[in-house]
Parts: sequence; structure tokens; C-alpha cells
Amino acid sequence: MRVTLEDNPRLPFLREKTQKLSHLPGCYIMRNKSGTIIYIGKAKNLHNRVSSYFRDSEHLPKVARMVSNVYDYDFIVTDSEYEALVLESSLIKQHKPKYNILLKDDKGYSYIKISDEDFPRITREMQKKGSGTFIGPYTSSFTSKQTVEEVNRVFMLPTCRRVFPRDFGKERPCLNYQIKRCIGLCRGCFSKEDYRAIIDEAVEYIKSGSTASVEEMTAQMNEAAENLDFEKAAMLRDRISAVSRAAETQKVFEKNLPDCDVIALARNGSTGCISVLVYRDGKLTDKSDFLLGETEDDSDTRETFLTQYYDYGAKIPKDIYLDAEIESAEVIERYFREKSGHAVHILVPKRGEMLALARLAKSNAAEKLSLSVGRSGKEIATLEELGKLLGLPKPPLYIECYDISNLSSADMVGGMVVLDNGRPAKRYYKKFAIKTVYEQNDYACMQEVLRRRFENYFDPECSDTGFSTMPDLVFLDGGKGHVAAVAPMLKEMGVEAPVYGLVKDDRHRTRAVVSPDGGEIVISKNRAVFNMLTRLQDEVHRYTITYQSKRHSAKTFESELTKISGIGEKKAQALFTAFRTKQALREASAEDIARVMKISPEKANEVIGSFISQIK
Repeated sequence: MRVTLEDNPRLPFLREKTQKLSHLPGCYIMRNKSGTIIYIGKAKNLHNRVSSYFRDSEHLPKVARMVSNVYDYDFIVTDSEYEALVLESSLIKQHKPKYNILLKDDKGYSYIKISDEDFPRITREMQKKGSGTFIGPYTSSFTSKQTVEEVNRVFMLPTCRRVFPRDFGKERPCLNYQIKRCIGLCRGCFSKEDYRAIIDEAVEYIKSGSTASVEEMTAQMNEAAENLDFEKAAMLRDRISAVSRAAETQKVFEKNLPDCDVIALARNGSTGCISVLVYRDGKLTDKSDFLLGETEDDSDTRETFLTQYYDYGAKIPKDIYLDAEIESAEVIERYFREKSGHAVHILVPKRGEMLALARLAKSNAAEKLSLSVGRSGKEIATLEELGKLLGLPKPPLYIECYDISNLSSADMVGGMVVLDNGRPAKRYYKKFAIKTVYEQNDYACMQEVLRRRFENYFDPECSDTGFSTMPDLVFLDGGKGHVAAVAPMLKEMGVEAPVYGLVKDDRHRTRAVVSPDGGEIVISKNRAVFNMLTRLQDEVHRYTITYQSKRHSAKTFESELTKISGIGEKKAQALFTAFRTKQALREASAEDIARVMKISPEKANEVIGSFISQIK
């Protein structure tokens, strides 16, 4: 969406006001016609930042909507960027403006429920409903979910849908019992008292934690052994072992992991999602995902998220790891230090264990985002990696790839295939029969294909949806020469999409990407990007050569038809268009042939004999 004077009649006034604005740091407060605050921001330079909103330039739809509703704005000058950050945080918490990022994660309060039955179950519930005992509330649904799964696994409690004691002995024990994931309550071998004792131990385990539970169960095991109750001792021994395994599996990464938060941003077009992994005592204790909607600058998005996330009550650890650099790291560190009372470091890991954690957080963000955009997390992450590899400002969601195929100077064609958000969009594929090049010249053919494609894009009367989208990225099946031939032409046409080449090795496998300056970008080290581009290059080659082969076969068929008495080029073309194959032509009736050739059935019968004898 393009912000123009028609969108907001106040723009001339706002621009004039902004010309006089201070270049000092501070906060700006956007208001609508009724005086309601709709956006609050901070800036190192108020004049430059506020001016950017009112320029007649492209904005994200969300920003454009905000600008179109601005009637006036206030500003507060501060002595430093730090003071601007503190003031912005306070104002956002107070006013909750409509167009600011207001964090909403996928969590609510949750509870652990011990049902009120003769043979109770332990489950996670999002609300206090029904009779039973509730432990909580938990602010982290992740923690409550993990706890319930762990306690049911450690104490081998039933998680099936059978009703007890009604279903005792009615069916054979389920698979969980066979693989020692359940005590087999369905067998009817436990009294209410014995089962209740197990539930009491499980509840104590939830409340006291694994360490205290292990100590208590160890004492009980030793006592049972001394009393020669070896069956009970063996059961406790297995339970202790299960607790130890559960404690280990909670550690996503082991050994000396410091208390920290790991935060990563994933993006699909303008839509962003941030995932936060919380590590305490060497364990992953919480995970939160935040869908941010439309965002522009990644660094600003991360900065805004950080301040709001910790302003709304999250405990600030000493170490916060991000997946990428932010511009105001030192300012935010100071803010968090004042807020928490201890030193805070914002870090971007480059190697080792913490880099692995940052990638894990990014993977979680991509998976969460994938649910909202209908793509897999892997596809989203691959597009983001491709964008970074090529130095693009954002992940390329709409990608076109072109190839040329010919037999010497005959039957020269071009093909266009499309990746829409990481997946082939066959409804947008296009075929081009070369019209202006008469001798074999791949560069000239590629120029013709790209010129015709974008002439259709700029033609207001063209209604073909395959031509209506400006791609985020253009690939050519070819090297430096292809890029050099096409890129200047597209620039002259006003096409802003970056153009890259795809080159193959001696075994016809995708080897590298050719950049606009003629250099090669190695892609083999990034397996996901390598696989995607290899499939793309194979697809455009298959699509183009298939089209070329069909055209060649058609011309050969038409040539054979013209040898038949009474059939010229136009009638041969009409017959081919109608029947396509020799077999279909042999099986056609005289009436069908007469209709296509526009002759009488009697005349059609005269040439049928020629078909049989001359078309092999």
C-alpha cells in the first residue's frame, strides 16, 4: 500500500511540522483525529525518524494504515537514547497503543489436576473445571505440560481412555503396559489404597521436585529390601531410574549451561514470530512464542520485543542470547541493569553450544510461524537463509526461475517456473515460444523471455495472474553471461527484482549462485538452500525441455500431414490442434475430420486412405 495525500489530507501539515522537529533523541506520540494515542516510538534522531513516516514512499500495510490515521503528533525530547528508551517503555505500558507490538503469546494460566475418582488421573488443564485437586496456576503452559508428561511416565500412570474400575479385566492390557510405560491398572491388580499411595507419591514428586523424590524413594527402597519385600524394592528402583532419565532428558543441552534466555526471530515476508527459550539450572524450563504480525526492520523488532517482554514481568537473566545483532544493545543492557539490579549482557553467539541454542530458538519460531502461514518451519527457515546468503533485505517469498531450450536454431523456447513461499506454484508457470531470435543465442533468447514477461506486468490491460506479481527474486539457468545480458535490461525497464544465475558442475548438479556483480556464491555448505535451488533448477529445466520437445514433435507431425494430398499448412495445423497424436487421428471418424478441415464427409473419406498409408 502506498501512502499518498489522498490517504491522509493532513500529510502536508504533518510534513511541514516535521521539518522543524529537533534532531535530538526522544519519543514521538502519534494521535488520531479524536486525540487517541495510536502509536508510540523512540528515536536517536526525532527529525529523521518521524520524517520517514510521512514520506511518499512504500510502507508495510500496517504502517500505512497507522500513517493514514495520524491527525497530529506530540514529541518529548530527552537527553539520551537511554532516557528515550525508558520513557517509551513507560508510555507503551500506560497507553497500550493500537499499532505498537503488543505481546501475546500462546500461553495462559494452566493447572495440574488430580481427578476426583476412585482411581485418579493426573492431567493438565487450562481452567479450573470439575471436581478434583488442582496444583497451580502455572504461568508457563510448557512447564505444566512437561511436568504432567514426566510424572505419568515416571510413575507409569495410565493415560488411556479406559474407565476404572468399570473396565478392569475386560480387555487385554494396552501397548503402554507391554513396553513398560504403564503399571497395567486395567488388569485389576491394584487396590484403591495401593493406587492412591502411588498417586500421593506422584503429587509429592510434582511439588518437591526430582531430587527430593529420589532421596525419599531411595530410603523406601532400602527399607523394602531390608524387609525382604523385593518386589516393592524393584519397583522403586525402576522409578528412581525413570526419574533420573527424566531429569536428563529435560536438559536439551548438557554441562554447565548458564541461566539465560535465548531469543530468535523468524520471518515470512512482513510477518514475524519470536521464540523465547528459558534455561534455568541447566534445563529448558519454559518456552514462549509470540506472533508479531507485520514488522519492518529486524533490529527494531528485536529491540522493541526485548523491552516489552521484560517490562511485562519476565525475569531478566544475566545473559540474553539473540540470533542477530541489534543496534541499541548497550542502551538496552543499561536499562535492564537498572531494572534488575544486576549486570545484563546481550550476546550473539558465533559458535559452540550457545549458537546451537540460538538455532533451536529460531527453529521454534519458524515452526510457530508456519502454522499461521501454511508452510513448514523448514520452508520458512530455508527462505530466510537464502535471503541472508544473497544479502537480500527480506526473505524472498515469490521466486521466478527461467531457462532456454532449443535444437540448434530450431524450436527455441523459454520456460518460467515459480516458487511461492517455498513451494512450486504450477498455476503461474509460463511457456514462451521465441519470436524475435532466429539463430541460436541463449543470451538474446533469455532477454526476449524476460522482456515479454515484464512487459505483461507493466501492461494495465493484462489480466493474467501469472504476470501480475513482481517477484522478490529472479534466477536464470545460466552463468555470468546470462546475468550480464538480462540485469541491465530489467533495470532499464524499472524492474527492481534482483537477478542471479544458477550454474551447474560437470555432472549437471547445481554448483553455485552467480551474483549481479559476476561473482559466485557457494551454496553447498547450506544444505537446505542447496537442495531447494537444485530442485528449482531441475524443475525449470524439465518444464522447458518438455515444452521444446512437444513443439518439435508437433512440427514434425504437421510436416507429415502436409505431405497428404489436399492438406496445406493451415489444415495440418488445425488437424494437429484437434487431435494432437497420430493414434487419435487414425481413430477419428470422417465426420470429425470433415468438421476440422471444413470439408464434406465424402471428401474426408477420400483423404482417410492417405492418412493410413502415409502416417506411420
